[in-house]
Amino acid sequence: MMSSAFVREPEGGEAFEDLPDRPVSPHHLVTPSGLARMDEEIEALKRRLAGAQAVDDKAEVARVSRDLRYWNHRRLTAEMVPPPSDKSHVRFGSSVSFERKDGRIQTYRIVGEDEADPAKGSISYVSPLAQALMGKEIGDVVIVAQGEAEIVEIR
Repeated sequence: MMSSAFVREPEGGEAFEDLPDRPVSPHHLVTPSGLARMDEEIEALKRRLAGAQAVDDKAEVARVSRDLRYWNHRRLTAEMVPPPSDKSHVRFGSSVSFERKDGRIQTYRIVGEDEADPAKGSISYVSPLAQALMGKEIGDVVIVAQGEAEIVEIR
């Protein structure tokens, strides 16, 4: 028989405590639209937290509280970078199209870490692909994945 000391739950019957904080990256750059999405996420989480507290859903309160701590910290440390006015070189916030050797053209916008969604055409400025593209201009050839690609447009 197992000792009850090993299965005892904390006072009130909760089988969990506050969840540990999500890791926070040291990279803080964000586009204006990314900053607006952060604000929207924080407001949505505040509403979810109030709802979870109203029905005393401790598991949801713990999850949402952790996410709210993360987004509040990210918002506090965010460094908003205005859209680049110079389109001659790839910069943070640029959309860049490049053509691969097989003729495929791919376009990505270089954004902050929390904004990145490669499937939807945005990559983090600290990603290897973005790092290969940064500072380059139309006509430059860069190494992407296992091949080369030529930058054909910057907007």
